[in-house]
Parts: sequence; C-alpha cells; structure tokens
Amino acid sequence: MADAMATEAPKAPVTRERRIRVDLEEKLPKPYLARALEATDTDQPNGTSGHNNNGMSVLQHVAFFDQDKNGIIYSWETYRGFRAVGFNLILSFLLAIGTHGLLSYRTQPGWLPSPLFTIYIENIHKSKHGSDSATYDTEGRFMPVNFENIFSKYAKTVPDKLSFKEIWHMTEANRVANDFVGWFMAKAEWILLFILARDHEGFLSKEDARRCFDGSLFDYHAKMNKGGDSKRS
Repeated sequence: MADAMATEAPKAPVTRERRIRVDLEEKLPKPYLARALEATDTDQPNGTSGHNNNGMSVLQHVAFFDQDKNGIIYSWETYRGFRAVGFNLILSFLLAIGTHGLLSYRTQPGWLPSPLFTIYIENIHKSKHGSDSATYDTEGRFMPVNFENIFSKYAKTVPDKLSFKEIWHMTEANRVANDFVGWFMAKAEWILLFILARDHEGFLSKEDARRCFDGSLFDYHAKMNKGGDSKRS
C-alpha cells in the first residue's frame, strides 16, 4: 500500500529533487479537478475575490487585451494592453507583433488567415503550446494540482516564490523533445511575467502567478500605472 502512494522513487533522483505536494486535499477541495471559471489554489480556494470571470474559461486572462470587448483582439489592442501594464513602447510593439504573428491563425474560425492577424478569444485554447506547465488543460481549464506543483518542485529559495534562476530551471525541465516553438514560448511567457510582477527582492510570488492565469494581475498593474509615466523595460 505504501508503494502505491509513493511520490518518490529510490532509483529516480529527479523525483526527490522535484517533489509534489501530498496535502493539497486538506486545503483545496478536489485539487485534481479542472476549473473552468476560476484560478484556484490552496491560498485562494475560491479564486480572486471580486474578479469577474464574465462566464469565460480561465483563459480570460487574454480578455484584458480585448479593449472593446467584442471577442476579437487586434494587434493595436495588444500593444495598448502591454503599454497599460507598464512595458515600454519598443517592447510593447515587439510583443504585439510576435503575439499576433504566432497565435492569430490558430484562433481563426475558418481556414483563411486574417489579414489583420486578429485573435479570437473563444478559440484561444487552440493556441496552447507544448513544453508548458500544464496549468491549463487543452480546453483552457485551470488545473490547481499542476499549478501547485510548479512551486513545490522549483521554489527552493523561498517557499511559494520563484527566482529568475528557478523559472529558467522550471522551463528547462518542462521541455518536450524537438518542440522548439514551445521552448521559446514557455520561456518568453514566464520571463515576461517575472519582469512584470517580480517583487523588490527579485522573486515572482505564487499569488501573482495565479492572478496572471485569471487576468486579474493585468487589471491591477494597469490601475497602478494609470497616469504614471514609468515604463518597464
């Protein structure tokens, strides 16, 4: 019986190095159950208080960039969104071009590409790439158990916080063979999140990472930066 419940294998050192939590059900009901509307964890079992999910899956975090709320994101909206949360002009421009260049076609409702490189939010789950943390399932639902495992495996310096080195280690560990696009996108997403949300000690907190998944982090930073002129590099 003990072997059936073991999470570490004596002859597989990596299972000791990257430990998973065995107490999740004590703090979060059904942590293995994919959440369609809220990004939940052991500290926020009901998701972000006061955050409106608008009936969308937790891929609602991209909805922040849909400024006119028509379900379609244009590159100029993405540019404005990145500027709103604090990124500088050049980086925001490059991020907008890269994001729409990589994601647009996968989200189109038909076979024809969009000349404006639009992104359709209802199909954003189709842009899920490999070599990721598996925090989203293939339909865009949030997997609490996989999110919690990010921090139990890689947050070695400070509990529930990731340093840049630990983020790099995590994205390296998640790499799938020959998945070059996935390698790049996973690193780009996490590094950008680190730049946006790192604290004064140089760590990305678990709470800020969770709020990125439901989009409330972007709303927070946009409000913080509104009226200011300092932009992140």
